[in-house]
Order: sequence, then C-alpha cells, then structure tokens
Amino acid sequence: MGELLSRRGAIGAGLAFAAGAAWADQAPAVGRLSLGPGGPLNDIPANYTGFSVETAQLADPSFYHPDNHSLIALHRRLNPQGVLRIGGNTSEFCWWKAAPDTSPPVIHALGVGRADNWMPQHLNPITPQAVDNLRGFLDACGWRCIWGLNFGTGSPQRDAEEAAYVARALGPRLLYFQIGNEPDFYRNSSNRLRPPGWDFPDYLNEWTAIAQAVLARVPGARFGGPDVGNGADWIVRFAQQAPGRISGRLVGLSGHYYAMGPPDSPQADIDHLLAPSSRVDDSMAQIMPAAVAAGLAYRVTEANSCYRGGKPGVSNALASALWGGDYMLALAAKGCQGVHFHGGPGAQIAASNGDKMPGARTAEDEAVAKLGTFYSPFAGSLTVGFSARPLFYGLMLAQQLAGRSLMPSQLQTGGVNATAYVARSAEGYRIAVFNKDLSRDLRLTFGLGDMAGRAAVWRLTGPSLDATTGVTLGGAALSPGDADWSPRRAETVDLASANGLFIPSGSAALILG
Repeated sequence: MGELLSRRGAIGAGLAFAAGAAWADQAPAVGRLSLGPGGPLNDIPANYTGFSVETAQLADPSFYHPDNHSLIALHRRLNPQGVLRIGGNTSEFCWWKAAPDTSPPVIHALGVGRADNWMPQHLNPITPQAVDNLRGFLDACGWRCIWGLNFGTGSPQRDAEEAAYVARALGPRLLYFQIGNEPDFYRNSSNRLRPPGWDFPDYLNEWTAIAQAVLARVPGARFGGPDVGNGADWIVRFAQQAPGRISGRLVGLSGHYYAMGPPDSPQADIDHLLAPSSRVDDSMAQIMPAAVAAGLAYRVTEANSCYRGGKPGVSNALASALWGGDYMLALAAKGCQGVHFHGGPGAQIAASNGDKMPGARTAEDEAVAKLGTFYSPFAGSLTVGFSARPLFYGLMLAQQLAGRSLMPSQLQTGGVNATAYVARSAEGYRIAVFNKDLSRDLRLTFGLGDMAGRAAVWRLTGPSLDATTGVTLGGAALSPGDADWSPRRAETVDLASANGLFIPSGSAALILG
C-alpha cells in the first residue's frame, strides 16, 4: 500500500500527467471508449446536482441566511441552479411554531425513550423567521427548494398551516412539497412511527389526507414522493396510484440511496464503496418505466456513501469523490433528473439518528463531525466559515455534464474497475472517466467520431484513496470562505492519438471539448 500511496502522491504533484505515460513497475491496462448506437440516454437538467439537509437545521434561523456568505459561495460554485432538499429523519419531529405562543404537539411515537431507536428523540420548532431567511439564502444562491412536511408525528392541519406559509414565503423558489421521510421504514423496530403491519395502502391514505389538506390552503401546491428509504416497490406503486388522488398536482417521484452502512460494519470500507454493484441498475430498471408511464421526473432526494452519518477515512476521503461523481452519472444514464447528497453539521445528523453518531470512535472523529458529519460534502460553522470536503469535488466534476445530452457509449477497460460517460451539446462535449480500481492504471484511447481532436483535461486527484485533505480538481482546491476556484494545471489530450489518456488508479478525469 505504501508504494501505491507514493505513486498517487506523485500524481497529485503533477509528475505523471503526460498522455501515454506508464509506471516503470507495471504497464497500464489499455482501454477504449467509443460512442454507442442510438439517441441520447438523458438530457441532464442544469439543476441536476443538489444537497439534502435535515429540517432540524432550520431550528437555527441564522444557518440558511442571506448573510452566510461562505455557504452561499459553495452552493453557487457547485451549481448556480441547484436544488436544496429539506427533510430527513428530523422532519418527522419538527413542528411549525407559527407564533411565539404556539404550543408544540404531543408526540405519540413509540420509539421515543428507547435505546434501540434510531429516530429523533425530541422536537424542534421551525419558525416563520427561519423560512424567511431561507428565502434570502436561496435567492443569493440561485437555488430552489424541496420542502419536507412532517408525516410521522404531524397532522393534516398542522402541515397545511406550515405549507401555506412556506409556499407564500418561498414563492418561485419552492420546487415542490414532500410529505414524510422514508415511510417504508415506519413500521421497523428501529423506527416505530407506525405499528407492525402498517403498509403501503395505509401510507397512501394518510399521505392523501395531508396532501388534500395542503391543497385546500395552497391550491397551486405541487408534490413529490414517496421519498422512500429502500427499494423500488413503493415508488412504483406510488407512481401508479398517487396521481389520481391529487389530480395534476404530483410532479415528481423520489427515493433514497446509501451505498453501504452502517459505519461500524466491517464491510463499510473503501473496497466495498468502489466495487462494481448492480443496485443502481436493478432499482432504476423498475423505477423508470413507472416514472415515464406516469409522466413524472425521478430524483434521488437523499444519497450518500454510508448511512448513519458516514465513516471517517472513507466517506470524507478521496474515495467518496470518485464514488459520488460516478454514482451521479450512472443515475443520469438511466434517466434520473436530480441527485441530492445528504450532509450538514454532525449535531443535526446525530439528532436524526436518535442522538447517535456510530462512525465517531475517537475525540478526533468527534471534532471532525462537529463541523460536518463524515459524509457531508461541506464542513464548517458560522464562526469559521464553510469549505469543501473531497466529495464536493466529485459532485463538481459530474455537474460539468449537466445541461447536456448524455450519449450512449461503450467502454472497454482491460479489466480495470473504471467507468466513463459522454455528454454533448451545441457548445461542445464533456467526457468523465473514473478509475475506481485500487491498484491498476488505465490508458484510455478513444473512438468518438467527430469529437476527435485536442481537448482540455481536468484531473480529480489526491494523495491516496483514504486522503481527507489534498484533493483537487484541475490541480486546484476551492479557497475556504469564498469557494474561489479555477483549474491551474494545463493539460490537453488528442482524442485521435493512439497514445490516448493515462488515468491512474484512484483518480478521475474530465475531458472538455
């Protein structure tokens, strides 16, 4: 492993970027990327890349505030037209405090007070001031918002009152409402928001009652759902049955995805995170036909590497950037219309997990998580400002293909664990290549027809796959505070050359033509 780390360190220092280069100890595998038959796989929307945060974060109205300039800068750097999803487990324990004298609801959730429960253990008030500040934040970012309403411990009346204010305050910044978070888990012993035996028909009836109450207060309200935690079955059934319940007001489908977990599992490691998996293909093969038939866009509204807060040295390392960028584009190739990576300060993520942070094993871990739980794409505080984590760079790379048509392609990898994606528009093309192999380098040649010629290359690199610092895109890191960034390492590739492009193990490349 030491030899591998030193090689990656050399890559990060810019010592081995010439196309066709090879390490003396092992020649790279030779692969080829060609265009496939047929038309575009998906027109990736400009707002494809977004974030997801816990609703409880709004209990501090100063967080999503127009004066939080460093967090605004990060959002704008990632995507000037992004979407912020507000929800998570804490959405089920947040309540609308419309006025200072508004009383909190009484919780009847069976899991409160149980050590084996992974749901929040206390309520959080959300005030009109927090929503007003959020509007200023979104205006400053140029972003829109998906707002999650409380299904688990809420009521149609309370949710409708909250929705009326949110719709009025956010105005055009509101993309749509979601009702509930991971309702398919409600009946589980680790959740206990509903009794055993509660199932999809019960869920749909309760969901409909809330949606209809919201529509009575906000006739133009739009909805997405079901925001499930696992599997495609509920999404398919929701696509088939929910539209008729609220005629014309359902505009989107949503679900969640975590590559692995929990963090204390021995299998939650870099090898497992980067290994090829059929899970995305299998779930999208079920979801997309139902979405297309219903005329609904599908978004993954909460995703990340390792559930329950992530794993240190994995979720906050270079490996997460390679996984995250590849995951985004794998979804896009199947028709997905947006991906939201979950994150935020560790206190809020711990609260969402029953006041637990299983990935934090040491005092150093706890200090890291305080500024941003391990899987968060960004970290910081109102006092010190906010900065990008390694995952942010993978999302930033993938976002460069947004606003373009993703084309069918064929990749021969020579046995290397690598993926590639080709997108084009009238302005040019983008090619993203991820070498997720733990040890094998790749020299990639191209058969892309009229795309042949010289193109610029930005590389996503770091000292090692478990490196939590030193990760760059285009040879540059984002400046803390203002998220200033521009590629600093000039490199070109001739796509018609037999030498191709050298892509070391544990790195990615973005080709811009």
